[in-house]
Amino acid sequence: MIFFSIPLNGQVLKGVVFDENYNFLNGATIYNSTLKKSIITDSLGKFEIISKKGENKYTISFVGFKAKVLNIKFENEDFIETEIILNNDESLDEIVVSGTLRSVSKLNSTIPIKLYKAGFFKANPTPSIFEAIENINGIRTQLNCNVCNTGDIHINGQDGANTMVLIDGLPIVSGLSTVYGLTGIPQSLIEQIEIIKGPSSTLYGSEAIGGIINLITKVPEKVSPLSVESFSSSWGEINTDLGIKFLIGDKTNLLGINHFLYQNPIDKNNDGFTDLTLQNRISIFNKLSGKKNNIAFRYFYEDRWGGQTNWDRSERGKDDVYGESIYTNRVEVFGKYLYNDNLFFQYSFNQHYQDSYYGILSFDAKQTIGFLQTVYNFKIRKGLYTLGLSYRYTGYDDNTPATLKKENTHLPGVFIQNEIIKGSEKSLLLGLRYDYNSNYGNVLTPRINFKKSNEEKNSTLRMGFGSGYRIVNVFTEDHAALTGARDVFFSENLSPEKSWNLNLNYVKDYYTKRGQIFKIDSSIFRTRFSNRIIPDYDSNPNQIVYSNLNGIVISQGGSIDFFGRISNNLDFQIGLTFIDTYIKENNKKSIPYLTEKFSGSYKMVYYNNFIKLKFDITGNIVGPMKLPLLSALDPRPDYSPTFNILNLQATKKVSDFEFFIGVKNLFNFKPPLNSIARAFDPFDKQVIFDNNGSPVVNENNPFGLTFDPTYMFYSNQGIRSFFGLRYVIKN
Repeated sequence: MIFFSIPLNGQVLKGVVFDENYNFLNGATIYNSTLKKSIITDSLGKFEIISKKGENKYTISFVGFKAKVLNIKFENEDFIETEIILNNDESLDEIVVSGTLRSVSKLNSTIPIKLYKAGFFKANPTPSIFEAIENINGIRTQLNCNVCNTGDIHINGQDGANTMVLIDGLPIVSGLSTVYGLTGIPQSLIEQIEIIKGPSSTLYGSEAIGGIINLITKVPEKVSPLSVESFSSSWGEINTDLGIKFLIGDKTNLLGINHFLYQNPIDKNNDGFTDLTLQNRISIFNKLSGKKNNIAFRYFYEDRWGGQTNWDRSERGKDDVYGESIYTNRVEVFGKYLYNDNLFFQYSFNQHYQDSYYGILSFDAKQTIGFLQTVYNFKIRKGLYTLGLSYRYTGYDDNTPATLKKENTHLPGVFIQNEIIKGSEKSLLLGLRYDYNSNYGNVLTPRINFKKSNEEKNSTLRMGFGSGYRIVNVFTEDHAALTGARDVFFSENLSPEKSWNLNLNYVKDYYTKRGQIFKIDSSIFRTRFSNRIIPDYDSNPNQIVYSNLNGIVISQGGSIDFFGRISNNLDFQIGLTFIDTYIKENNKKSIPYLTEKFSGSYKMVYYNNFIKLKFDITGNIVGPMKLPLLSALDPRPDYSPTFNILNLQATKKVSDFEFFIGVKNLFNFKPPLNSIARAFDPFDKQVIFDNNGSPVVNENNPFGLTFDPTYMFYSNQGIRSFFGLRYVIKN
């Protein structure tokens, strides 16, 4: 306990600080902002703090509780006594839904779930969710093309196609939209993000083979009537978000508009190509919330291009100047109808249209997905049962030779799970899903999870074992099949990928007498994949060969997250993940491409009461990854270096305005300058090919290369500054 001496002359405020249950709060801070003096309560919650004659302003705070502000006026009194009650901070009562399709507290969830609130992402403002989540431990955003900057999300080193992205628990972002749809989700719409690492096909079906990222949108009733956020970077990127709440009859309506604009061709690595894809996109989101029915609409349009800096629209589809031009139109409708406390219906519909050129290659594709689901929760003795019926329709068509006619896939499914809860400390979850895929037949995906908590030791142990599967569409998932000079070759009819996963999670909380909180969240995992579809870049330098692996892929490792809240002014998070992934085929082991050995993330927030400034430090570290070379002669490095992306931000609040300024990628990390092979000859007009279609080594092509923009693992932007503001009208 820290005491400040009380002068003999002057006024004194004496008191006791309690929680809502009248327990003494030892270590609560009382701050007199009038005199800029502070003191901490003793073991009985008592304090005495120097004051002055006249009005004094006090702020009483304690970790895990809402701060309280008091204005007390001294006249002729020597001291004033008071009792102060602090209320629990409801924002710490974390509710999750992804693990069981029921709203439960994160602490009581049998499934280990990582939860990130919207405030987490304000520490590093970004125009889309795709960029925002790169500071989460075990999550890596992978760029797959130097020219058009497509990307996907890797969980624990697994391919991005194994990650299922949901919006409000519905399969909105999948198939064709995984290529460009991820950058079209504005961060401002998100209330929280829930992440499950490991197969979740028992509840969510195909594509949830490696994990899910569930984006929970904001509830209209809980948002401000008006909010505006806009920021710009030193590269000329401008992102603007507008949120408006209003009533339509008895329904609360949330209208969100996001616009991102970047129209400044920059070529700092002097390869003749844009370092960052030029983009003009708009997303309009509308969500209506009633007593029983919630429904949301979203329209997304994007015009993006990248390529040689002298490209313009008149060159689209021609072979004079290389460019990749993509127009995307997307419509989404999704919602939930609550029949009663135990029965609800979910529905979604989305249509995605892409009109694009990759050099002279035209790729027009259209995808339609409809989804219906009924979920019924009921209880038998100590078991909580969830029964679900679902149906998913996917219609896909493109102009590639691989798709001779429109593909229609019907996927009806049924799942059931039983969660047996014994007191507040033990629970067992059993689940089984059956799907019938109209193209591939029957698929079963079981899972079992167990949780044991120790309230006295503030610890929780979770164990899980389950299966997942995934149906593959190469042209919607692998951008390498569309760009560059390689031909695509299928050696067989592809079968669904399957996985089995075992994971162990241990969480331990520590509380000090002064109210400080420390938490350790650690996991170990092992996933075994079969029928894995791995593109072969090595057999023929002019082809990408797709086939089911005649062997297995093992992905195993461990992660640890350390969280600390020192005071209401300071908290930090540090995470580290180790990954061991290998392919085993014909008793030989090999390392897959673009799989890091380790990664880490860090975040620190400090608020200075005196100058009213908040400082944020965020960053991530990524270990070496094997990179796809064109041949043994390819001069580009075969592994990426370990790199650290450090971001800084300062935020100042003035009335209803919040101003922020910062620097991204402070260490100015950029990929190698020669990342694009033969950037000077993007149409391979100067390449000589032999009878097998392989490039010939000669004086003009000493390494036997072709144009290749898929050697990519991080953005070319480097260091850049940003500044912006937020304006919120409170209720």
